[in-house]
Amino acid sequence: MKTLFLAFVMPPGGMITLTVIGLLLLRRKPVLGRRLIWSAVVLLLLQGMPVVSDLLMLGLERNLPTQPSASAPPRAIVVLGAEVARMDGETPSARVGPLTLERLRTAAELQRKTGLPVLVTGGVTQPDGVAVGMLMARSLTDDFLVPVRWSELKSRDTWENATFSRDILRGEGIDSVYVVTHGWHMRRALVAFATTGLTVTAAPTPLGKLSFPIVSDFIPRITAWENTYFALHEWIGCVWYALR
Repeated sequence: MKTLFLAFVMPPGGMITLTVIGLLLLRRKPVLGRRLIWSAVVLLLLQGMPVVSDLLMLGLERNLPTQPSASAPPRAIVVLGAEVARMDGETPSARVGPLTLERLRTAAELQRKTGLPVLVTGGVTQPDGVAVGMLMARSLTDDFLVPVRWSELKSRDTWENATFSRDILRGEGIDSVYVVTHGWHMRRALVAFATTGLTVTAAPTPLGKLSFPIVSDFIPRITAWENTYFALHEWIGCVWYALR
């Protein structure tokens, strides 16, 4: 159900859905049909403009709690998994994807700076696949020479990342952590972790920088559509998590 929602509502699928509805209405309600089609075109163009996608992203990344609490300093690092990349003819047949790799790089830098133990969290994201957490632990150990103390391999989403990580850490007497994920994903992660009772310090991957737009920022490009997708996904997710 979630996959279908994302395919038909989130960009660019949502704009295609809106266009198809408009086309179906052209015969019976031509005015409404044309408005829906033109709305889909305009929205698609706007979503592809870097100036729009950057603003959506930056809104998610502002005012994150990146300063540790003096009264409850972090005692562990929790790294949230993202995606995996399937590899043909290799063993194992999957590796951490680009987004997950960025989070691991940030976690490795933080671990070397603090010396804190690391927990990786992420379950199976694809049928007959390997748990993201398992691949993360292997990559941190082999590629970054960073030891992993705990691996959480059952979670299916950010909410379960937080819940299952809490269960592991509470068993170790840990109640304050750094959470590593992308800046645009951090706000939703904080909403999820707020229910766990853990004290959380945000440790995002490098954040975007607000700059005055130039002409090229108003020209649609593929990377902007991708960023808009991520940003809208997170804004909707924040609302959904807040209502749980």
